[in-house]
Amino acid sequence: MDWNSEDVVSRWKRERHPTRWKEAVERDKRSAEFTAAAEWNKQARESILNSIELQDLNKNIARNVIFFVGDGMGVSTVTSARILKGQKEGHSGEEAQLSFETFPHVALAKTYNTNQQVSDSAGTGTAYMCGVKSKAGTIGVDDRVEKGDCRSIRDAKVSSFMEIAADAGRAAGIVSTARITHATPACAYAHVPERSWERDTMVPGGEKAAGCSDIASQLIDSAQRFQVVMGGGRREMMPTSHHDPEYSHVRGNRDDGRDLINEWFHALPDGTDNMYVVNRDQLMDVNVNETDYLLGLFEPSHMLYHVERDELGDGDPSLAEMVEKAIQVLQKNDNGFFLFVEAGRIDHAHHKGRAFLALTDTIALDEAVTTAKSMTNDEDTLIVVTADHSHTNTIGGYPTRGNPILGRNNKELARDGLPYTTLLYANGPGGEEVRQSYRNKGRRPDVGNDDTYERDYRQQAAVPLSDESHAGEDVPIYATGAYAHLFHGTQEQNYIAHAIKYASCIGEYSDHCRAQATTKAPVTVKRTTKRSTTPAVTKRLQYAPVPTQQLPKSADTEVIERLNEQDDDGHSGNTLTYIPPKIELHCVMTPSSASTPAFMVATTIFCFVYYVILLLFR
Repeated sequence: MDWNSEDVVSRWKRERHPTRWKEAVERDKRSAEFTAAAEWNKQARESILNSIELQDLNKNIARNVIFFVGDGMGVSTVTSARILKGQKEGHSGEEAQLSFETFPHVALAKTYNTNQQVSDSAGTGTAYMCGVKSKAGTIGVDDRVEKGDCRSIRDAKVSSFMEIAADAGRAAGIVSTARITHATPACAYAHVPERSWERDTMVPGGEKAAGCSDIASQLIDSAQRFQVVMGGGRREMMPTSHHDPEYSHVRGNRDDGRDLINEWFHALPDGTDNMYVVNRDQLMDVNVNETDYLLGLFEPSHMLYHVERDELGDGDPSLAEMVEKAIQVLQKNDNGFFLFVEAGRIDHAHHKGRAFLALTDTIALDEAVTTAKSMTNDEDTLIVVTADHSHTNTIGGYPTRGNPILGRNNKELARDGLPYTTLLYANGPGGEEVRQSYRNKGRRPDVGNDDTYERDYRQQAAVPLSDESHAGEDVPIYATGAYAHLFHGTQEQNYIAHAIKYASCIGEYSDHCRAQATTKAPVTVKRTTKRSTTPAVTKRLQYAPVPTQQLPKSADTEVIERLNEQDDDGHSGNTLTYIPPKIELHCVMTPSSASTPAFMVATTIFCFVYYVILLLFR
């Protein structure tokens, strides 16, 4: 161990107690033997001294706020992704850290809805975005609202901190890997009593008559508020008369004939430079210095999982690439910016019992957080990373350190003599596979020869469900930067919105700024973009919808099936129909029993009687 190495010493150059640190170093140097224990001791000492340093709280006003949500990213997902990240880098994995795990302030959020012990993403999104808890399935409204009842939302709408920040003059942006009209991103701008009302065809006629509009049209109503909107969900914005620009078999979903993408352009102020992009190459070509509003819709439904971004269409950008472009556009506002970012497909992968996809999308979120951190400064920026809810994935058994996190337990077999994976689910479609195996073979599936690292591999589960469910335990909150110390302890989830508004002096906490008038947060963000000094040239004419007579490239059966699978996000609400066991008998004979004729005769008689009983009472 080189005690003079820069990575150790530089940490303490600004330490207020250099003598104390020097004495500790000298003690270790004098040790007769520098053992492995000393390394653990050193790490712990550094953490303690870091904690001492953190007593100087950052009370600068949060000029910028970047809020990340890993949809469904519970503690077990964070732990598993951390290990996978380390193993992908060639290490044992357990010692690794995700970027946000290095943040100095951590808290827990209680995720229940007002009517459910285990929450959904609409109710939780309303809590952490709007500051009030509400019923599951409702967006941007308080608990007085009845799900699906438009009349009940009168006087019950609640504003998100994104809306409040935009109205206060901050730049605002929304980025998601899910449909931009899906429950979580919709909580930034929409107010509906039913999360499924993403397009006009989903809103019942009576509710339309009562004054409710679909989520996609509400996004267009908020067009001037949000300088950046990126995600999936093109079809919710397009009429049925228009084909998707990437897939010939996909059309828009709107029956009202409205082309909301075109309406987005014309809803923006005259003289602004506005860009619409549909794939990664177009996004990378955007000149941020000449772009005031940026709309990116990269798939008809949800965006592709991170590991399959180049497999369909013309390629999707990564979450980190979207975050980078978003910050470059937003940071041109002298008042600061708010950016909301959702890694939405972590949740969808868990619903399908596919841990590989969930963990790799969590690592993609980790990369996006790293990007945001590198482009901002803690002095005037608050970055928060959290989840809306957890999932039922578990890490179990007693595998040795460094055992592949997506692999099989290398220490023991289960009581049935079969191997099992370290990662399992309490419920979900993996449970249906187990049930079918018992029906057909009388035992659990043997995973001994499975490729558990295959992209679509599905872990086993205990309870059979069509889609794996959310879990109800608390979720972590990680925070760094201005007023990050507000995140501590175990809090109700709606506390998050209030802490963000207080840190940034908006909404009902704007008096905080006046009270702290002597504390002015320095503008420390190193901008990579600037306001254009050349006359604006509108980009409105660059948008060209694809009419029915003009088809993009054809899609083969595999592409169609893959897109349909992307659209199946585990939120269908379908229940698994219970199928009675087949009248199939598996009278398994062990070698000892097979050598006993009397036992075989008795077993045969038993099976016959059992068969008759099942046949009579089925």
